[in-house]
Amino acid sequence: MRKEIMIALRATFVTLILTGILYPLATTGAAELLFGERANGSLAHGENGQVVGSELIGQTFASPVYLQGRPSAAGNNGYDPTASSGSNFGTTSKKLQDRAAADVARLHKDNPGAPLPIPDDLVTASASGLDPEISPAGALWQTARIAHARNVAEDRIRAVVESHIEGRDLGFLGEPRVNVLAVNLALDQQFGRPPSLPASTTVAGTR
Repeated sequence: MRKEIMIALRATFVTLILTGILYPLATTGAAELLFGERANGSLAHGENGQVVGSELIGQTFASPVYLQGRPSAAGNNGYDPTASSGSNFGTTSKKLQDRAAADVARLHKDNPGAPLPIPDDLVTASASGLDPEISPAGALWQTARIAHARNVAEDRIRAVVESHIEGRDLGFLGEPRVNVLAVNLALDQQFGRPPSLPASTTVAGTR
């Protein structure tokens, strides 16, 4: 009996060392060595080097000078990484219909020069509530508003958006997309951060 207990203890100890310590250290070290930026959260930095968000997690942009993302049901104010989820409302839900109608009305009001129809992803939340990307159509639909707010020719705003369109992974997986934070950082870099904006509405202070 004592022999069996010792064998079991040794097996437990070896397994603990291998799978609980050595394997995590090896995988973490390999990730840091080969994909250091992604292993640390794909963090995005502003002009002065401060962290302004992650390329993998969306955030709210309320100012008209910035590209705006999809609606989010994650947390009370949206885009809460500790409360990742969708609303789980079905297509017949009155709450979902009211929320979508309110978003449509807001988009019409904020984008008077934009064409119809409104791209679907601007009024539909993602399953995670943290989607950092929108469709190229959803991004280009907003260029007139951004150009007017920044007092810049619309074709220059469109050029920035188009330069950030990412294609399908491996040429066939997923759909073309635009990272909202990456575009907004590029807008500030190319056209400057509007000085009249309060700190809470700039890229670095949206969360």
